[in-house]
This record gives sequence, C-alpha cells and structure tokens, in this order.
Amino acid sequence: MNEDILNMSIRKFLKKVGITSQREIEAAVRKHIENGELTDTPSFAISVQLHAPELELDHKIDGKIELK
Repeated sequence: MNEDILNMSIRKFLKKVGITSQREIEAAVRKHIENGELTDTPSFAISVQLHAPELELDHKIDGKIELK
C-alpha cells in the first residue's frame, strides 16, 4: 500500500462528498423556504452514512444545521 496514494484518494473523495453535500443541502433548504416549510425552524438535524462494505465500515455521522 502506498500511503501517499491512499491519502490523496481519500482527500479527493472527501472533497467531492463535501462539495456535493453542500450543494444538495443548500438546494433543499432553499426549496423548503420557498414553500414556506422552514419559516419557524432555527435548525434541523442531519446525518450522513459512511459505508464501505469491503472494509466492513458502516458509520453514521449526526449533526445539526443552523438557519438562524
């Protein structure tokens, strides 16, 4: 195993996840605000599931997004 290749590959994947996730969350928030569905909501719960069957990895990350 080449540590540098592994590190760069993980970073590339996480960058893709981060950028894509931010766009999707922002679009969903805008949609719900436009529909009047988040008017009184100061925050909402969010989670992401990290799953890699070959590594027997299944990890859930919970968080909260603040709107106000």
